[in-house]
Amino acid sequence: MTPADLSRTVLHAVRRAVDEDVLRAPVPARVRVERTRPGGSGDYACAVALQLAGPAALPALEVAAILRERVAAEPGVGRVEITGPGFLSFTLDAPAAAGDRAVLDAVREQGLAYGHGDALREEILQFHHAREVRAAVTAHAVRRLVVAQGARGRVSCEEASDPDWARLGVTVDAHGTPPVPLTGIRPVPAGVTAGELLERLGPDAARWGLLRPAGHDRAALGPELLVQGEANPLFRVRYAHARARALTRGAALLGFTAGHAPYAGPVPDSESHAETAPGAGHAPHTPYGEGPLPYDGAARPLLDLIADHPGVLLAGARHRAPDRVARQLEAVAHAFFDFHDSCPPLPAGDEKPSAAHRARLALAEAAGTVLAGGLSLLGIRAPEHL
Repeated sequence: MTPADLSRTVLHAVRRAVDEDVLRAPVPARVRVERTRPGGSGDYACAVALQLAGPAALPALEVAAILRERVAAEPGVGRVEITGPGFLSFTLDAPAAAGDRAVLDAVREQGLAYGHGDALREEILQFHHAREVRAAVTAHAVRRLVVAQGARGRVSCEEASDPDWARLGVTVDAHGTPPVPLTGIRPVPAGVTAGELLERLGPDAARWGLLRPAGHDRAALGPELLVQGEANPLFRVRYAHARARALTRGAALLGFTAGHAPYAGPVPDSESHAETAPGAGHAPHTPYGEGPLPYDGAARPLLDLIADHPGVLLAGARHRAPDRVARQLEAVAHAFFDFHDSCPPLPAGDEKPSAAHRARLALAEAAGTVLAGGLSLLGIRAPEHL
């Protein structure tokens, strides 16, 4: 069960309680579930009972009890607890591997659109900004985020656009003072022009430097954005993507692909159940099997970040905050390298490709896809080679 599945399950429980007249409150459009913080109880938690207590004219603990009874009976949910003033904590019953495979399958099927959705499909959003480069780049990124969630977006500027904005990928739909107030995009100004940034940094580093800090923070736009090393978050993100793509090419040379063959349990790296001679044709992708995935603990943060990616994109759209997406990409890149070093996706030396390598490659490829998709939403290129 993925976080999205659990959210729908809780929402269904709310709707049932309302239909049964046990709970008299409006059914929310969505229910937000979050991964439990360290030291907390269960796998996920949500505050929907606290949200509904007022409209239902019931104590939050009583609302939580009503919902717990209905959620606990759902397939895939092992235990539901009530904590604090009325939080619901969920422990999932299904094996973690099943949820992991569902996430990896979703990334593979949806590609760069993984995490896009239709949560904002009913909204027509119009953003307005000053004639300033950071505001223009931020508004452009925000429009991309909300459109990826199903909204229709439009951007206007107070004055005529700076011609150099086009070199940063920025487009503006209208200019001048709008007849009615629109949603303003007002980050702390960059203090430089688009032309100056392009001359010093180029379009990709300039966009990252403008978008990475929260709008209320000043943007750091120095030469550190061009450093080819771990200290530069943009380089690390793009290098992680390039490395993931290189793994796919390396696997092809060795004659195997991600998730090539199903398997029934953890497989040692040295064991090969379906050898393919180098240069032979690749078998088509098949589901990743039914047994535990051959990872160690280093894979868990990366799997969790990929599973949480759709929620991060939606939050970035709702809060008009592309910096949330940038921070997510940094976290994915960091977790990717930890996983890569601990669980090599490619065989070394005289090793032959095994089911373990196929499954690890699937995770590495999913990470690369998430990084490429996130950079695309920010208007930044994700090169195959660095």
